[in-house]
Amino acid sequence: MVNPYSKRQESIVSLSRKRKKELRRLQNDANQLWENQQVLVGHAADVAREAGRQLGNFNREQVVPVVQDTYNRRVAPVVDQGVRFGKHVVDDKVVPIVGGVVGTALSAWDVANAKRHGLSAPRGRAVVVTEKKGPGLGSVVALILGAAAAVGVLYAAWQALRADDELWVADDPLSAPDA
Repeated sequence: MVNPYSKRQESIVSLSRKRKKELRRLQNDANQLWENQQVLVGHAADVAREAGRQLGNFNREQVVPVVQDTYNRRVAPVVDQGVRFGKHVVDDKVVPIVGGVVGTALSAWDVANAKRHGLSAPRGRAVVVTEKKGPGLGSVVALILGAAAAVGVLYAAWQALRADDELWVADDPLSAPDA
């Protein structure tokens, strides 16, 4: 049996010279359009870069001085007054109270230690108190905090220096897609 569409398929597969010429012209037009768009995008990037530079200049010349002046006139006096008040409260109120509480607690501790050592020693013998050797609690806490800080610094450096393929931009300009 003969397929009635076979002639039609042959005509679709084998293009006439006129169609091939039109397709080549269309491909050339598309390539030219692509190149023009790349030039336009490059020019837009230059304009955006210059706009950013001008915005930075405007910020440095206009905005920063106004903000600095407003801060110096309105915010700084309030902050200074707050700092002076906070220092007054800490120096005149908190430190004496905390000092009294700590002094009382240490006195009670000393009395308790003296009483305990006095009761535990046999009569007629002197109490020998040995000094503690080795690192104390403060030293251990300081070592742990120092180690944690070192680990944090190393992790931040590793994050900053590791290679991310997604962050790199290709040096080659984009080429036109093949049709």
